[in-house]
Amino acid sequence: MFSRREMLMGAAALSAILGSGLAGRWSRVAAQQSLSEQDLLAFEPLGNVTILHLTDIHAQLMPVYFREPSVNLGVGSVAGLPPHVSGADFLKLYGIEPGTPEAYAFTSEDFVSLARSYGKMGGLDRIATIVKQVRAERGEDVLLLDGGDTWQGSYTSLQTKGQDMVDAMNSLSPDAMTGHWEFTYGTERVQEIVDGLPFPFLGSNIFDAEWDEPAFDAYKMFEKGGAKIAVIGQAFPYTPIANPRWMFPNWSFGIREEEVAKNVAAAREEGADIVVLLSHNGFDVDRALASRVEGIDVILTGHTHDAIPEPVIVGKTLLIASGSHGKFVTRLDLDVQDGALKGYRHKLIPVFSDVIKPDADMAKLIADIRAPYEAELSRELATTESLLYRRGNFNGTFDDLICQALLDVREADISLSPGFRWGTSVLPGQKITVEDVHNACSMTYPSAYRNTMTGQTLKDVLEDVADNLFNKDPYYQQGGDMVRVGGMGYAINPEGEMGSRISAMTLLKTGEPIEASKEYTVAGWASINEATEGPAIWDVVEEFLARNPVVTVEENRSVKVESRKI
Repeated sequence: MFSRREMLMGAAALSAILGSGLAGRWSRVAAQQSLSEQDLLAFEPLGNVTILHLTDIHAQLMPVYFREPSVNLGVGSVAGLPPHVSGADFLKLYGIEPGTPEAYAFTSEDFVSLARSYGKMGGLDRIATIVKQVRAERGEDVLLLDGGDTWQGSYTSLQTKGQDMVDAMNSLSPDAMTGHWEFTYGTERVQEIVDGLPFPFLGSNIFDAEWDEPAFDAYKMFEKGGAKIAVIGQAFPYTPIANPRWMFPNWSFGIREEEVAKNVAAAREEGADIVVLLSHNGFDVDRALASRVEGIDVILTGHTHDAIPEPVIVGKTLLIASGSHGKFVTRLDLDVQDGALKGYRHKLIPVFSDVIKPDADMAKLIADIRAPYEAELSRELATTESLLYRRGNFNGTFDDLICQALLDVREADISLSPGFRWGTSVLPGQKITVEDVHNACSMTYPSAYRNTMTGQTLKDVLEDVADNLFNKDPYYQQGGDMVRVGGMGYAINPEGEMGSRISAMTLLKTGEPIEASKEYTVAGWASINEATEGPAIWDVVEEFLARNPVVTVEENRSVKVESRKI
């Protein structure tokens, strides 16, 4: 059931729809059971500037299945507000009928049957079709902006050190980008790529750690439709905390709110009619930033993988969330007159790969990129009888599978798998391929460690991650979703205070409580410590699948969420 806050938010969302000129169209489209490319791309142009935004592709060149979260909790003042609305409540909030293509694209409701009906989503060749059509319609007045997390997350991106995505995105010709996981290729590789890009890599919040000077361009001024648009780049603020600092030791990050305000003022002084923040902060951070920094007209937000069909308005700032893994492309038309934003029209375009025709040039480029790796990508490892997915605050069946592999292959009592938001889904009955496994764990620090931890250390780990996720001040939210745990159960109160959210820790194989002073054998992966040793996580998973050629992952009931209805 909806709370009063959620009902009020629904009214605000409807008001936003009416104000943007989309009254009725969204609900009509949502009610359709058949789609066409014309339907998906249909848009009544407005104004003199068009922005196209995509973010968090995570190196997915091809169409994918990607299940949206069934649980996405907010705490404090954002509880019950988008993006912290999921499932049936999301459908109610945005007037989307169950069973429709939009219900499939935006929620986890009836995901398996709808996935089989509507097929995969995304694919950079389909995105290229959308981009080319909009450019053909609007001419030179289009800005294509990439929100980052573009070069990492697949087998081919790992093998080519991101070059596959660099080549594909260069073909798409963005006007600017920012980043996050890009930095996990290391300073030298990142600088090599950035120096060769035909468009700016923007990072107003990245500084040289020794000299405290900007390491990248802060913003870029564009002239479109007779207007001057400043695009400020904001990389993920906590990259050195969420990822290994030793990979890029000379760069410092942070939200740097004062730098954002300074760059907004500088851009206005330079003559900017509107200011766009191309951000990888995460939605709640950007919502807070919009309330604290004046003069930003549009924030194109990324990092938290939220797909929201209408802008969220904070003061005079539009917050735009464009999803992840290539599932969506945002089109935002702006009417910029007399040095100010006078109106807008927005559409989050779902990229149904069976409906939108692939662009021939991009399709050929992708085929050429993948050709040397095709045999390995398609190599079958096992069959799954369960839906494998990752995204969600607490449970992800793909990570449950990874945790079980760590327990068995590394002979551990307890296993830990990071709460990454990236990673595609595999439907029941499908073969699990090498590509599927790498879509869930392809990264530059994959070692699967095995060591001992005390019960107190395990609690401290869980408490720290929970605070990253559920701190009521979004400026202190530094990570992804909750760490996944195998071999151990626990209870969590998301609204608790730091150090008191986690309780009832239990060793599942014995049913005994976890003792603070007792040591347990723990296996995990993606440690940010430089000296971590162990086999690559994909090798651990492959060994487990060789032993278990048919996989069934039961619903995870070992995590109990207290004080919240989910």
